[in-house]
Amino acid sequence: MPRRPQAHLPDVPLHIVQRGHNRAYCFFCEEDYHCYLYWLTNALKAHGAALHAYVLMTNHVHLLVSAPDPQAVPHVFMSLGRRYVQYINRTYRRTGTLWENRYRSSLIDSETYLLVCQRYIELNPVRACMVDNPAQYAWSSYRFHALGARNELVTPRPEYLALGNNRTSREQAYRALFQQALDQTVIADIRLALNQCQPLGDSAFRAMVESAGRP
Repeated sequence: MPRRPQAHLPDVPLHIVQRGHNRAYCFFCEEDYHCYLYWLTNALKAHGAALHAYVLMTNHVHLLVSAPDPQAVPHVFMSLGRRYVQYINRTYRRTGTLWENRYRSSLIDSETYLLVCQRYIELNPVRACMVDNPAQYAWSSYRFHALGARNELVTPRPEYLALGNNRTSREQAYRALFQQALDQTVIADIRLALNQCQPLGDSAFRAMVESAGRP
């Protein structure tokens, strides 16, 4: 089934994955990760978007973002992509594209899937057998959500803040979510929604997205 046109709605979280061209590496050393996050921060601020969760893998990235302006997210990626690709090509004396031409995205029903999606994103290094625990991976938002590590890039969603009345209780509740593995059916649903650019949520949420997308 072909992918649907990408949808962007005001303040609705959007799960985005962008892969390296032909699944090739897009990060080659520690400095690359720092540069990507620096330009991501600048792009988010410039276009009024917020980042709620992320992981930077060696050949792809997962981001969970939202913005009041539906056009903000595409502009974030255009700005970020231009600066980061220029940096990589200049640093490694290469030419041509770095990423797949088009990122994949899925609007998220925050009431049902927000925290599930965050866990899916932050568990990527564990599923890839790079680490045994998400806390061991430096290039994700897990340490912010679960351990209170400082990370000015991340804006917590209300669903995360509702986990507790204070930071300590929220972090403890968030860590507890990771004690049980994600259901394989849920993982399959998330991947299908991303691959086909479909919304992830119940029938009412999907109907709302479909209605919003009609002219």
